[in-house]
Amino acid sequence: MLPLSSKILFFVFALVFGGLGLWGFYRLYLRIRRGAPASESRFDMLGSRLGSALVSSLTQERTFRRRTTISILHAFIFYGFTYYVLVNLVDGLEGYLPFAITSASPLGAVYNLLADVLSFLVLVGVVALVIRRLFSPSRRDFRFNGKSLLHPLVKQNYILRDSLIVSGFILFHVGSRAIGQAAKLELESRGAGSDVFQPFSTLIGHLFFGGASESALYDWRVFGYWGALGSVLAFLAYFPYTKHVHIFMAPLNYTFKRPVNSGTLPPMKGLEAAMEADEPKLGVEKLEDLEWPRLLDAYACIQCNRCQDVCPASATGKALSPAALEINKRMELNVIASRPSPFTLKAAPFETGAITTHPLLEFAISEEAVWACTTCGACMQVCPVQDEQMLDIIDIRRQQVMVAGEFPPQLQSAFRGMERAQNPWGLSRDKRFEWADGLKVPTIDENPEPDIIYWVGCAASYDPSAQKVARSFVQLLDKAGVNYAVLGKKEACTGDSARRAGNEFLYQTLAQENIETLNQVRPKLIVATCPHCMNIIGNEYPQLGGHYQTMHHTTYLETLVAGGQLQPGPLDVSVTYHDPCYLGRHNGVYDAPRNVIQSMGLEILELERNRENSFCCGAGGAQFWKEEEEGDGRISDNRFEEIQARLDNATAAAKEGKVLAVGCPFCKSMLNSTPTMQAQDQIIVKDVAELLLESVQRASGEWTEPTGPVSTASPLEQTEGVSVPIAEQPVAAGHGEISADAPPNVVGETSASVINAQPETGPVPEVSAQPRKKWGQKDDVSAAPNAPEVLAEAPVPARKKWGKSDDVSAEMVAQEAEASAAEPARSGQPNLNQTSPEPAPARKKWGKVAVQDDVSAAPVQETALQAAPAQSEPVERPKWKPGPPKAEATAVPASAEAPVSALEPSERPKWKPGAVKASAPVQTQPEVPAPTQPHLPEPVQVSHPAPATRPKWAPRAGTRATDEVTAPAAAEPIRAESVPADDAQAPSVTGRKKWTPKKNADPE
Repeated sequence: MLPLSSKILFFVFALVFGGLGLWGFYRLYLRIRRGAPASESRFDMLGSRLGSALVSSLTQERTFRRRTTISILHAFIFYGFTYYVLVNLVDGLEGYLPFAITSASPLGAVYNLLADVLSFLVLVGVVALVIRRLFSPSRRDFRFNGKSLLHPLVKQNYILRDSLIVSGFILFHVGSRAIGQAAKLELESRGAGSDVFQPFSTLIGHLFFGGASESALYDWRVFGYWGALGSVLAFLAYFPYTKHVHIFMAPLNYTFKRPVNSGTLPPMKGLEAAMEADEPKLGVEKLEDLEWPRLLDAYACIQCNRCQDVCPASATGKALSPAALEINKRMELNVIASRPSPFTLKAAPFETGAITTHPLLEFAISEEAVWACTTCGACMQVCPVQDEQMLDIIDIRRQQVMVAGEFPPQLQSAFRGMERAQNPWGLSRDKRFEWADGLKVPTIDENPEPDIIYWVGCAASYDPSAQKVARSFVQLLDKAGVNYAVLGKKEACTGDSARRAGNEFLYQTLAQENIETLNQVRPKLIVATCPHCMNIIGNEYPQLGGHYQTMHHTTYLETLVAGGQLQPGPLDVSVTYHDPCYLGRHNGVYDAPRNVIQSMGLEILELERNRENSFCCGAGGAQFWKEEEEGDGRISDNRFEEIQARLDNATAAAKEGKVLAVGCPFCKSMLNSTPTMQAQDQIIVKDVAELLLESVQRASGEWTEPTGPVSTASPLEQTEGVSVPIAEQPVAAGHGEISADAPPNVVGETSASVINAQPETGPVPEVSAQPRKKWGQKDDVSAAPNAPEVLAEAPVPARKKWGKSDDVSAEMVAQEAEASAAEPARSGQPNLNQTSPEPAPARKKWGKVAVQDDVSAAPVQETALQAAPAQSEPVERPKWKPGPPKAEATAVPASAEAPVSALEPSERPKWKPGAVKASAPVQTQPEVPAPTQPHLPEPVQVSHPAPATRPKWAPRAGTRATDEVTAPAAAEPIRAESVPADDAQAPSVTGRKKWTPKKNADPE
């Protein structure tokens, strides 16, 4: 027991610092409570939630998913501290009550053995992790690349300083307890021998206290008591500000986790009412707009950067770091809650309801990083504490699209296509069933009572590469005698790309249409060849009242093969399989496609990054429809290089070919269209259904070799081509190294770049050297599914810069329809009748881009412009203002000429929209419409035929207000005072008129 004086002093000490610690944790609760209400139930089935949280915490299963050695060291500390809750309680009582737990009883022996061994393991773990953090090569685990936005505190080495402080506390706390216990054992064992159940403490006692007097031993015992328990109490006041608060917050995160899988986005209820409000609250702009579990995420974050390691955007050198997002949130919460003294017993303004002045895009994540996310879910799957980084990004996108109207301009074409034609390609709905030409595919009208509904999806309806999959699948269904039907032209886009891009209003419009159709059909089972369609219909349509059973086509094919309805034959190829994110990681379907492949007598050459650790193809999160952000390489290239290396190193060299099997049309298109794939033709990318059809046909003797790209060939027999809208576009220019001023231990080579580095498989074409036509929808114009591909070796025309102009006229549609036979709408090939364009200039730097209107009402053939000098300095782009239609320019004879500025590809001047555009001579060739036009310094007006009466689509976006919106008087704006002035940023302006897409699209 302690002497009386120590008892009194320690009691007072415990009251003061224990109270401060409890006050700190209460303020932590106030900060988390400031978040918005959760959109999903987090308190239902509390018993099972608590049980699941207990299992996850005690087994450390999520921690052991990666970094096994480091996880073992972390487990030493975790289990030691968990057990120390009991040890500290017992030690505290021993100081005041006359009792002691000895090893004489079995229970006492177990208690003492665990306390002694875990004390030793905690010290080993802390020392090893400190060495790793400071001196080993794995210190790169805690670095970020210079493009990631980092909070000022992160740049000031706060994380390293905090880690060293906490490590010092652990060493002192556990070391003090070990010293006190050693002195106690030495004092009690004088002449009684050693305690074999406390070997570590016994060893310390013999080494340091062997010849000490009893009074000295007693003093060391009192020191150990104060050092162990006093340090815990003193540390409680600092604990809410340190990353090690995750030891308490992680179990809470497990308890209140989402009740759905990672592929299901949270619902947005009351969307229409919110959009009609004067100041709609849609998505997330500031910290308090985040749901409270997302603020809990910030405090649960262990700051291990594992999410950054697996993020495909971060792995390819882009600005996105999911770890930086959570850490930046934590740093800002700490700043706005900071006080000059821990003894200031007053809540911070934010904790009592004041609004913050810093938008998330100023301190948590950059706009460029927001649009780099592929929504693959790898960050959420690997996170040891089950954070939801991806959902933060989706909520920020919602605010950017539906409120600010600021998003990558290429998405406008996809939005417009989904709004008007119910598909992101923007092609006519009348063409939705042309993929089935030549096949007897029953529609729901022809077969109203099918066993399954085959959901074809937009990709298989309009993309020639995916059409092969649809045709293969229905032929397999016919061979198996399945009673099925398709919706045909009644099917509309599911809205997956719109929702992942943040356009929730457009998604709900499309989803409601599909739900109405499906509720009339009342399907027994929906089978989809697209995992995105399967996921959104099965997991997200229930949020809007549509409850359906969905299944991926590989799972359904597995049942047909297992039931003997399909008899596959052996194939002689080397094959590997790529796990699509929305099939595998989000929905847990890993074995079905592999079982189908193995039924053909094939051995799967597994990739290193497979199953739940699969690497994204780069198409998810609406990336398929926009330029890829600037980085060290393309995501699809990184994945394909791994595939190439795996197949090249296959031992079965005698195989006839190399096949990459996929289960997603977007994966197939991305991996087929990546520049690395285009540089060689040794690997064939096929869907599992295509492989199975070939296998079944070979077994039955029906197989015939594909005839190639001839006019009479079916889509199934056409060779693969570049079918991704952005495949040949250069990556979007980024904002540069915005965090390059951070110290080397903060910014530098990251583990993400090292872990995901792939060997180069061959020469990759210079993407920027082959500018392509700007992707945009063409209403009611498409290449027929049976049309041959154009393989001309002509130079690709320069891309036309998407800009604000009128709609596509009816005359242009007619002209493009005539030219479609020579130029497939989606092939990206140039019109051979066009003159060679100028080389494509360098792209404009990343910046906030206002939503723009449709393309010009008339086809532009050739445009001669006045030369304009390139600007050496970036020009701040004014906000877009909707105005009256532009006056038509006067057409000039075709022989008229005007000088054209010769621009090098790397010297493209910045585009500057003007209120009035100068007229320029225009050459017109009505008989041959030009698909593209080089983007030149100054926009011009062009003459065009009278536009059709078709209504013009334009997002209702106003200009930003020049004055700040005054906060309500009851909500006191607060600003982080402890952040250096140099790093402080001006608060964002929030007075901009809100953007609202059209609710009722015109399905022209």
